[in-house]
Amino acid sequence: MDPILAAAALSVVLGAVIAFVFFKSYLLKQRSNVQAISEPELHSDPKKTSKPQHVPKKYHSKHHSHASDKEQSKRHHPLDLNTLKGHADSVTGMCFSSDGRNLATACADGVVRVFKLDDASSKSFKFLRINVPLGGHAVAVAFADDSSSIVVASQTVTGCSLYMYGEENPKKGSTDSNQQSKLPLPQVKWEHHKIHDKQAILTLTGATASYGTGDGSTIIASCSEGTDILLWHGRTGKVLGHVDTNQLKNTMATISPNGRFLAAAAFTADVKIWEIVYAKDGSVKEVLNVMQLKGHKACNSTHSPKDNWSYYFDPADCCKCFVEVRYHLSEDPKTLKVFPIPLHDSSGSALHYDRLSLSPDGKILAATRGPTLQWLCLETGKVLDTAEKAHD
Repeated sequence: MDPILAAAALSVVLGAVIAFVFFKSYLLKQRSNVQAISEPELHSDPKKTSKPQHVPKKYHSKHHSHASDKEQSKRHHPLDLNTLKGHADSVTGMCFSSDGRNLATACADGVVRVFKLDDASSKSFKFLRINVPLGGHAVAVAFADDSSSIVVASQTVTGCSLYMYGEENPKKGSTDSNQQSKLPLPQVKWEHHKIHDKQAILTLTGATASYGTGDGSTIIASCSEGTDILLWHGRTGKVLGHVDTNQLKNTMATISPNGRFLAAAAFTADVKIWEIVYAKDGSVKEVLNVMQLKGHKACNSTHSPKDNWSYYFDPADCCKCFVEVRYHLSEDPKTLKVFPIPLHDSSGSALHYDRLSLSPDGKILAATRGPTLQWLCLETGKVLDTAEKAHD
């Protein structure tokens, strides 16, 4: 045989052997991979795979306790019950309905939300969404005669407007408590535009006219950033009265719970009180300036639910309590209590409160300073509790 042919044949044989060995090793490797993937399914017990693993009860209780602990850790204070979410901007005003089952909030995003509070500890709340007319944003809100009607103050570039939203076909004379707790339908019942000479509205408060010959309807007071305050009939939107503080600039105004007195704090440190006088037919006859509370460096105020005490804060140093006097006999208001504000800065100077509100029994005062919330005993002036950073 020719040596060249022999070398060629040997090369072909060796190449074939090498190719066979390579492909054999490759096929064996692929087969082993397939077996490795399918082996758990082939050899596993079908009953074990289809049945979920049993978790001991202790584990469930432990996990639940961890979840509750984690939820509790989010709450900054033991009295922190819940948080109402859903606002897209800062909340500028809020008001509870007379039955305490609904809370209306005015938001700078142009939406008024009415939350149902049947279960205050619920994880989620149903709420009604009321959009104010285009171009305005809600600045304040107050309930009218019941929880089915809401008065909203809306601010626009051309001035402030008032809208009353109520049920489309309210049932007159109904005494059903469930009817009173229904959420209002977003139907505009009355509206007024460019009120207060186009000045912005600072506060909007309502009270039931139950004093004297009052007809029991709701009186709404709108306080502008100017010097005027307007009284409105909640159901009809009729203007009932007008007062001028004559103090350059208003700070806030409030009506006593029985609709008898109107109090206003303005640019100066004095608090002016007016009496809403009702006629025999229940309508508002006149609004009289009856007294002026002096002795503050600056102040804001609130009325007692019992309507015979008024509380006024001097942000610079103390809280002063006044009682109703015989102003028809030109008797001066009497200061019953004075106690220092217990909130101080690092240098020991008293810090003024921004807002304050009384409990329904008139024994506890809730006051805020920025994000700090405090509860005070009105009898002693002592701090009952403090919630630091109640809001971020």
